[in-house]
Amino acid sequence: MAESRASERPVKDFLWPQLRALPYFRALLRSVEASYYPDLALPHPILDVGCGDGHFASVAFDFKLDLGLDPWGEVLREARRYGAYRGLVQAEGACAPFPDGHFASAVSNSVLEHIADVDAVLHETARVLRPSAPFLFCVPNHQWLAGLSISSGLHKVGLSGLARAYERWFRAVSRHVHLDSPETWEARLAKAGFRLERWWHYFPPRALHALEWGHYFGLPSLIVRVLTGRWILAPWRWNLALTEGYARRYASAEATPQGTYTFYVARRV
Repeated sequence: MAESRASERPVKDFLWPQLRALPYFRALLRSVEASYYPDLALPHPILDVGCGDGHFASVAFDFKLDLGLDPWGEVLREARRYGAYRGLVQAEGACAPFPDGHFASAVSNSVLEHIADVDAVLHETARVLRPSAPFLFCVPNHQWLAGLSISSGLHKVGLSGLARAYERWFRAVSRHVHLDSPETWEARLAKAGFRLERWWHYFPPRALHALEWGHYFGLPSLIVRVLTGRWILAPWRWNLALTEGYARRYASAEATPQGTYTFYVARRV
């Protein structure tokens, strides 16, 4: 069921708009994910399940999404400033305040892996979608832990106990509840009322290594965020040129069997 993608670079540059606003490791992953959406049809009205602060949607789409849904009021206040949505609603994904069949499509970008009761969210998303409506989402997969550089090195030198401890810690830091295979997601989707049409793995281990080490190199950005409310103090190329050059080495949207993340295209039955 995996599909390969053309290796042509998208006309739109998705990396720089992310890089000037986010720590490079987040910008790197989000730029790859954003590059997939222009090739995928999303009829209106569109629901974004777990829209967060709205920055991703403002970069990934050249049009406003109809509704952003998120349980956190603080990030929704930030999302209003980006103006990527026609409307924003604060609510849990498992109890969306919309009538049956209200939306013609839905997206959820790197959100579902964080939700413990993800089955309830999938069921509710299916409820508010019309029959045959597409649902696009992406999540880290079952190859993610094995792709981490530090634990891989520890395994190689026989320190498997320490490697597993590191994997548990980094998974907790990343707040990943689900790291599952396409087969597991297909079963979940079918139970909720979706048909999985296609999927592809992306972001190979070398890119994940750049993301992993970015958590450590990005600590100054966290301090800046706490003090100023912004991740990047000087969002200009003269300041970010070296960072941009490094990130572009890994910002490939090409599908790969070794990818540590998976993009899914499902459809409401």
